[in-house]
Amino acid sequence: MTDLENYRFPAGLHLLQRWQSGDADAKQEVARFFDAAIAGKFDNNFKLLAPAKCVHSTASVHMLGLAVLHDLYGIESREYYHEDPYRYVRANLAVSRLLGISKFYMTWALYAWTCEPLGQTMMYPDKFPPGADPDAILINKNNWRDLKTPDFSTGVPAAIDGILRVTQELTGVAPLLQISAPYSLAADIYGQEPLLADVINDPDEVNALLDHLGDTVLAPWMDHHFEMFPDGWVELSDASGSPFFIGPDNCMNMSIRSIRHMLRGKSYADRVFDNNYRGDFVAEVRKKGRTARRRGAISEGAPTTDRAKLLALTEAKVSVNPLFIMRLESDKVDISFYEEQAIARNMPLTVGIGSPEIDRNSIEDLDATKAETVANARSFVAAIKNVCETVDLPDDNHVGQSWPSHVYFEDVNGQSQFELVELILREVRDCPAIERARSGVSAIVQAAPDNAAVG
Repeated sequence: MTDLENYRFPAGLHLLQRWQSGDADAKQEVARFFDAAIAGKFDNNFKLLAPAKCVHSTASVHMLGLAVLHDLYGIESREYYHEDPYRYVRANLAVSRLLGISKFYMTWALYAWTCEPLGQTMMYPDKFPPGADPDAILINKNNWRDLKTPDFSTGVPAAIDGILRVTQELTGVAPLLQISAPYSLAADIYGQEPLLADVINDPDEVNALLDHLGDTVLAPWMDHHFEMFPDGWVELSDASGSPFFIGPDNCMNMSIRSIRHMLRGKSYADRVFDNNYRGDFVAEVRKKGRTARRRGAISEGAPTTDRAKLLALTEAKVSVNPLFIMRLESDKVDISFYEEQAIARNMPLTVGIGSPEIDRNSIEDLDATKAETVANARSFVAAIKNVCETVDLPDDNHVGQSWPSHVYFEDVNGQSQFELVELILREVRDCPAIERARSGVSAIVQAAPDNAAVG
């Protein structure tokens, strides 16, 4: 009988590494593991949450789950995401346990799944997540006002409801709906390039489009979600509306503005957040003119600190995510800034590990990458621990919340370099217990039982 105890960290990661390398025996062992997981043999374990005394880890693993199930059983993308919520949830939870991730985070191909119910033509590859077909854009400047509220009782919304119901059943964690924010939804169904052109040439049209998407599609979907799951949460994602793509001013005045617009008057507004605006470093780039350059100043486009712009962007991001401060891999600004902001604002800190950082196909010097990975992970964990010990936290350190926190792998998939994942998780696990000051007295949070989670 397959026993989860045999796959405690790092044994599960080592098994995945052997499977990834094409080892036939490892594939058979992985098959036995997932046979047991899908049959419900590990369900009791899935109810065990991460220990509250520790810095913890979480990850988006649905792409790795698809890669494994396609290899083992020939399950393809559409079947994986749509057809069996128990298989989907159990596979994702089991992958998390194999990796050694301590906190569950249930995700899916959210950008694709937000635009599919509207009638957007989709692409479902065999072993990769779905995406919108860029050659068959749904709306344009002449017809976007005709877009109507979709039916949330069928198709993708029904599939998501099923996944959320099963996740809550198996873990006890409140359901988290993940959908696109207005700008990213517009980019997927209007086209990235036409939308960017309108951002420059017709910003009023863009804002009207974003408000229509919020009022007609996203707000009704959130209404449905909270009717189904009154204790739920909503995570909006807006990579296309990030500072990196449209600049910090447009991010604040279009992307973030549109979120605040659609949440106005909503009773559940404090349970909705957007945590993935990317590219904070662009707020620190100040262009220098020719006059300044003749005086020997920094050349045009070179980074100089513009703290006021960065603080304004942070304030705007907090306005749509009052739950935690997030630093993503593509932000590039030093971790110390986010540590400082988390403490100043009395908020938890989450640090993202981007998929390019652990992509085995983009590593030129593995030894050098390992050394850099360890150094970065150590600084991230130290910052998170300091924030945990300084700000006001609930006794459970948010381990019972469905949203990501602490060290967050933005995407683990079949091409991830598991040696690097192991190094990062080792830094998380080797971090000393969190000590919290209470009434002037420092007290170590009581240790959770050793079997609180496997991995």
